[in-house]
Amino acid sequence: MKAVRIFTTGGTIDSSSTYEPNKKCEFEGTYVPGMLVQARVPSYITLEPLMQKDSSDMTEKDRKLISKRIESAHESSVVLIHGTDTIVETARFLEHKKLNKTIVLVGSFVPFSQEHSDALFNLGYAIAAAQAMPEGVWIAMNGEIFQPNGVRKNKQKQVLERIT
Repeated sequence: MKAVRIFTTGGTIDSSSTYEPNKKCEFEGTYVPGMLVQARVPSYITLEPLMQKDSSDMTEKDRKLISKRIESAHESSVVLIHGTDTIVETARFLEHKKLNKTIVLVGSFVPFSQEHSDALFNLGYAIAAAQAMPEGVWIAMNGEIFQPNGVRKNKQKQVLERIT
């Protein structure tokens, strides 16, 4: 199995139990370590928290930090937990950097802290995609894998959808 490094940046997936759609994310710490335990993720997965931000607050400086940390990671497979509001913009930014790794961005539409969350499934799916997909930048959400230039967020339907 390929070693995978998971970076966290916040977003809905890691937001507090008081989360409400179309409002800024609030954080009470990260749920990701508990998610990895619950999912029985193997020991070759390494977690590295970077920040906890609502992705609508993500800046160029944040994206540069993310890029530098991914570039310096010794793993060739990376999962980046990210908010869905700007997940596509960050994916495109990373694609432009040509980091010679398999980078899979993932988020959720319902926080892990709430009932009926898609967070745990999406995270597991992203880890599998990071091990199976070829080098490049991908977005893995709700059982689908998207290329950064072929996807957009549909806020009304709360899905990522292919651009045709």
